[in-house]
Order: sequence, then C-alpha cells, then structure tokens
Amino acid sequence: MAVYQPELIKLMKAVLDDAAAMLPEAKRTSTMKAEIASHILACAAKGERNPTTLKIAALSAVVECTHYSHDISPERRAV
Repeated sequence: MAVYQPELIKLMKAVLDDAAAMLPEAKRTSTMKAEIASHILACAAKGERNPTTLKIAALSAVVECTHYSHDISPERRAV
C-alpha cells in the first residue's frame, strides 16, 4: 500500500479538481471523478509529481475510457 505525503495528497486533489473542471458538466459524475483519480494515483505511484503531466495523463485516460464511447456517433467511431 502506498503512503503519500500531505503535500502530494494536496497536489493530487488539485489536479483532480482541475481535470474534472475541464469536463463538460454532464460528465462530472462521481464515477468519472473516480476514474480520473485512479489514473492520477497510478501516475503518482510511479513517481510523477508534475501537476501538468498528472492532469494530462488523467484526462487522456478519460478520453479513451469507454464511458465516452456512447457519446460518439457510430460514424465517428470508425474514424
């Protein structure tokens, strides 16, 4: 089990809040936030501490997430 310093927890929470704020309001669900948080934690566990890198990793994972696929028309999915 990973142990995080208070400063890192504060950083990860700020990254989570920033990343969630970038989502359309309808996508700011607890499930989506949990998905983002899990990616932030995974990156932090590998030693990443750059907030921009953490946010990009979290958001790119969300874009690839199946939660988004239902919003994309079948025509666009084929691209």
